[in-house]
Amino acid sequence: MSDTTNRRANFSNIPQNGVNRNLNLLIKPTAAKKLIIKNLKSAPKLPEDYTEQTWEKLCSAVLAIQQSKPNQYSLEELYQAVENMCNHKMAPTLYKRLYNLTEQHVAHNIEQFLAESMDRFLFLKKMNETWLAHCNQMIMVRSIFLYLDRTYVLQNSNILSIWEMGLELFSKCILRNTLVQTRVVEGLLMLIEKERQGDKIDRTLLKSLLRMLTDLQIYDKAFEQKFLQSTERLYAAEGQRLMQELDVPDYLAHVDKRINEENERVLHYLDISTKCQLIHTVEKQLLSEHVTNILQKGLDLLLSEFRLTDLSLLYNLLSRVKNGLVELCTTFNAYIKKRGRTIVIDPEKDKTMVQELLDFKDAMDNIVVTCFHKNEKFGNSLKEAFEHFINQRTNKPAELIAKFVDSKLRAGNKEATEEELERLLDKIMVLFRFIHGKDVFEAFYKKDLAKRLLVGKSASVDAEKSMLSKLKQECGGGFTSKLEGMFKDMELSKDINVAFKQYLNINTRDLPPIDMTVNILTMGYWPTYHPMEVTLPDEMVKFQDIFRDFYLSKHSGRKLQWQPTLGHCVLKSRFKTGPKELVVSLFQTLVILLFNNYDELSFDYIKEVTNIEDGELRRTLQSLACGKARVLNKIPKGRDIYDNDRFRFNNEFTNKLFRIKINQIQMKETTEEQKATEERVFQDRQYQIDAAIVRIMKMRKTLSHNLLISELYLQLKFPVKPADLKKRIESLIDRDYMERDKDNPNQYNYVA
Repeated sequence: MSDTTNRRANFSNIPQNGVNRNLNLLIKPTAAKKLIIKNLKSAPKLPEDYTEQTWEKLCSAVLAIQQSKPNQYSLEELYQAVENMCNHKMAPTLYKRLYNLTEQHVAHNIEQFLAESMDRFLFLKKMNETWLAHCNQMIMVRSIFLYLDRTYVLQNSNILSIWEMGLELFSKCILRNTLVQTRVVEGLLMLIEKERQGDKIDRTLLKSLLRMLTDLQIYDKAFEQKFLQSTERLYAAEGQRLMQELDVPDYLAHVDKRINEENERVLHYLDISTKCQLIHTVEKQLLSEHVTNILQKGLDLLLSEFRLTDLSLLYNLLSRVKNGLVELCTTFNAYIKKRGRTIVIDPEKDKTMVQELLDFKDAMDNIVVTCFHKNEKFGNSLKEAFEHFINQRTNKPAELIAKFVDSKLRAGNKEATEEELERLLDKIMVLFRFIHGKDVFEAFYKKDLAKRLLVGKSASVDAEKSMLSKLKQECGGGFTSKLEGMFKDMELSKDINVAFKQYLNINTRDLPPIDMTVNILTMGYWPTYHPMEVTLPDEMVKFQDIFRDFYLSKHSGRKLQWQPTLGHCVLKSRFKTGPKELVVSLFQTLVILLFNNYDELSFDYIKEVTNIEDGELRRTLQSLACGKARVLNKIPKGRDIYDNDRFRFNNEFTNKLFRIKINQIQMKETTEEQKATEERVFQDRQYQIDAAIVRIMKMRKTLSHNLLISELYLQLKFPVKPADLKKRIESLIDRDYMERDKDNPNQYNYVA
């Protein structure tokens, strides 16, 4: 009996009244006596054959477990036997005997795995069964020898626990055998390869055997390296083959499928430590090695067809590999430049250029936001590409953008609501930011704005002012000062006309029934209009003289110059079908009024009486006699106007509308007018270059040619060639604003 048992026995023999005396002693400390419990002098002796008998009992229990037979002893009895042997210092012997017994059993199991004729799948199945049986046996053995595990093993760090001992023996006796290990690994690789080929396999078997390798700590050396090598070989060959066979969208879908499959393998049976290397291997062989081919072969198609799902997948996949997004961004940039240049450079697309650019920009923006996750680098690359290609054709995009704005701001434009028009103007401003020749835009915008204001063709004053505000915010007040001056002139003209009508009511009598409105234009704000002298009816001349006297009486020192090219009238006309109102230009008015007195007139007579310039008169007669609303009949019929043509008033004219606008051909932009606008821009640029050179030289006094050119590039806001700058420098030297240095011809000096 152990010492603990002796103590319990001795303590239990204390009489009950002894306890009472102890309690009394607590109350009266002076009467206390110490209670001493002594151990027995010697433990009871074990029988001489106790060790062998006990081991025989334990050995039979272990063998029964290993042979899956019933055990004749209870677990409590066996546990107590182990505890007694440990307490009597027999633990080393017990551990060694258990080790030998287990080793003998495990070593015996290897024989079944050495037969060469065994099918690989059956081999794996048999191995798994043996492994699971061994694990279950060790669990049961450990439950019997738990006291040994918790005392002797814990006190000796160099000794394996019973479970670890079982793993070590299984590894030593079975898995470290080269033939067995090779067959296990090859079998596992075979199953995984079959699954990759689409066959259904026993994942539970795979998971169990791979867990066995992990538990035995040979997973990485025995299996993982070979697995990754076979994976690399498989996907390297597959990548080369499928890049030739599949279209890019199908190839991307396949790669995504493969990555998901490998992730599932990690989830279902591979060790988590394999994931990083495995996915990297797949990405390297299916993506990294083929990034350039993927982009060259398929990106243009995906972008041109706006295949958002495929583009999203492409972005997500390339984001997994090194420099994948960099190459994607570069190829994306190249596509935009190439596609955009085809829109801008082709003169046949001029009519649709701006709308195509807006649609193209919307599509690319959508791709950046939806497919490329609003990646800032892609957004910046998109802007850089647009700025590059839109300036490939000098000045033309700026001109066409201005005309596009004009078409949207004209009266009669019913295509969009105010909110839609505002959004459209915002999009146009994005294109406007890209163009370098903003002065070209300003020139054409100014000319078109003048037409809209003078003939009352603005769709919305709010839209006009909104556009002006956007331009001012983008380019500053200097850019829009003249445009704002045009609006001010129109507001002042309204007040002047109100005052003029009041003046007529008070100071004049017996005037013809003409309602005249005059717009006073400040010369510096408006486009330059060439004066044209025409012969006006006496009634109109009389009104002009009255207005001149009225205006100059209030604004002395000013000069009025009439611009008949900008005038327009509303004529009340009578036809056989009834009265109509004709909205016509002043030139059209002068021609139509002649037919109040004549039914038929010749071209020469009309030209002589009206004094309208030849080309303008031909366009005017063409609009009246050859257009949709023909208030005159041309004799002979035809599209063009010749000197011997005659014209007759068309009394049979019919139209379902009461007020009819006659197409004002003279208000349309002619080739000469366009060239004149371009020439004005060119002249303005010459002045700006000259001013910039003088400004720089005045500040620096002395400067080399190269530094002066560099400074000019920084200051000038429009594209300019070095040859043009050199011409302006020579011009300023000729005009004595600056001179070449006598000692250094490549250096200039400012002449004060």
